[in-house]
Amino acid sequence: MNKFGIVLALSAGLIQAQDAREIVTEVQRRARAESQRYEGSLRVIDSGGRVTDKSWQYDRLGSHGNSKAILRFTSPPEVRGVKLLVLNHPDRASDQWMWTPALARERRIALQDRSTRFFGTDFSFEDLEERDVEHYDYRLLGQETLEGHLCWRLEARPRKGKSSQYTRSLLWVRQDIYVFVQVENFVDNQLARRLKYGDFERVAGIWTGRRLEMHDVRRNSRTILTFDKLDYNLPMQEETFTLQALRRGL
Repeated sequence: MNKFGIVLALSAGLIQAQDAREIVTEVQRRARAESQRYEGSLRVIDSGGRVTDKSWQYDRLGSHGNSKAILRFTSPPEVRGVKLLVLNHPDRASDQWMWTPALARERRIALQDRSTRFFGTDFSFEDLEERDVEHYDYRLLGQETLEGHLCWRLEARPRKGKSSQYTRSLLWVRQDIYVFVQVENFVDNQLARRLKYGDFERVAGIWTGRRLEMHDVRRNSRTILTFDKLDYNLPMQEETFTLQALRRGL
């Protein structure tokens, strides 16, 4: 390849990377809300087909990637009162603490433990944090029809210095409404988890998948999360998203 060809190839690669980042940036922009609240119904189905039902309430305050969230289990009785506080940061991994009523104290979730399952679901602690678009490098792989909709297919890799259990992720973005419809997360070259979004509805002007299905491929188990009583831009208090509030049971 001559010098002119090399320059063209490099330019094409830069344009592709920029286009991929712009797609994800637009997804993030369209989902922007100052706060979010929903009640979640979870159905966990293990590899043997056994079913466990759980529920939680989720509150979130702040801009994407720089937000605070608290998740509270509401049922069944054996998990009621378990809470997870997540403080998301634009420049690093989140801070997380879990409160367990039986112990009456919080436990900080160490970075090396973020790959473990969150309280019997197929979501890991890392899956529950919110990462800004700047945490990753992106590559546009092409287009593909998924669930009857034309999607962009992208690859995301954590930027150098960004901690993650996943080596890379494949993302499918619907071209008509700019939402994720599927995310596949890999550890080395092995598919670890697949997240599918469905039942899209426009709530307060934001297209939202009200049904999420997380498949832990290695365990062959699934968790189906359904959003109930979903709303955006509700008034919330900063002091609710603190360790002191976690300890007081707020």
